Amino acid sequence: MPVTAVQEALRQQFGRWGWPRCLRLDNGVPRGNWNDLPTPLALWLVGLGLTLHFNDPGCPTQNPKIERAQGTGQRWGEPERCASVAQLQANLDEADRIHREEYVTPPASCSRLELFPALHHSGRRYTRAWERRTWSPAAVEVHLSAYVAIRKVSATGHVTVYDHGRYVGQQHAGSHVQVQYDPQRHGWLIADHQGGELRCHPAPEITREQIAKLTFRKPRRK
Repeated sequence: MPVTAVQEALRQQFGRWGWPRCLRLDNGVPRGNWNDLPTPLALWLVGLGLTLHFNDPGCPTQNPKIERAQGTGQRWGEPERCASVAQLQANLDEADRIHREEYVTPPASCSRLELFPALHHSGRRYTRAWERRTWSPAAVEVHLSAYVAIRKVSATGHVTVYDHGRYVGQQHAGSHVQVQYDPQRHGWLIADHQGGELRCHPAPEITREQIAKLTFRKPRRK
């Protein structure tokens, strides 16, 4: 699934259930798994003011309720009997409704929705207009500055950060350097293993427009 489709699905869920304050995520693409720096999707969520909690890799027990719910949805949705994706989606929607609004698990004497009426909506309204007004580049920069990426300098003296090559110096070829975002200079600070600054490069990809596109790749030359 394209990362932009994931973004639109999240927007739909925020619009339906309300804007959350935090998200628990796994480490698969496109949420995580971008070496040692957050993915564009993660940065977009941070800009919305969300706190992100990533499960440790290979530890589904850190998110047991969701893992259990996915198994229940698979059983109730009966994908093996569906003739199309649309039919499977309808089955899952109905299974979700029953699970929330009708199903009673002892010792409770009512449905989950009756027991937790806040499941209707978080109470925090989300719209695309709200996103445009609220999305915070400053929150992204502060969040990103907490990461330190380790890179090996290439034979030509470059390191790669978010698909962009940054020159460090050919005299550093083969050595490992630290790369960290500096929110004061809006750039990538490259330092040696002792923390001594070697270079500071602008970070044109860390902008509202670039992060909203969810890709930091350089455009291909025609």
